[in-house]
Amino acid sequence: MLQTETREPTEFTDHEATTAATDAAATTDAPADHRELFFQRCRWCATTAYRRSFCRACGSTAFTRARSAGSGIVVRRNGHVPLNTWFVAMDEGFHLLCQVTGSAPVAVSVGARVSVVRPVGPHDQGLPLVELTHPAPPLERWW
Repeated sequence: MLQTETREPTEFTDHEATTAATDAAATTDAPADHRELFFQRCRWCATTAYRRSFCRACGSTAFTRARSAGSGIVVRRNGHVPLNTWFVAMDEGFHLLCQVTGSAPVAVSVGARVSVVRPVGPHDQGLPLVELTHPAPPLERWW
């Protein structure tokens, strides 16, 4: 059953309206921690997801918001080399498409550890920015 919030109309005095406006301006101008990445956890089955409208496991639309530790492992490349986009498996269990910054595209490989620099790109591109923390371990055999 879809439940919506109902809000009652509130009346502000002029003093309360100006105080609320200055408080909102102060919070937007304050430097925020850019490394915070939030994900969703299903209220019914506890499956983790990132920017989903329904749970992929049970189909529920009820999510809670949780803060990610911001670290994960590179799973595979997506797209062309100049974009430097990769799928990353975060430690909490969800996968997301990220853009790796601060290193050359050839330095990134599957199995490398990354951490979140910004949850959204500088021009609101929609892709989180990550940087390498540990390179991928060398493979003993390539076959």
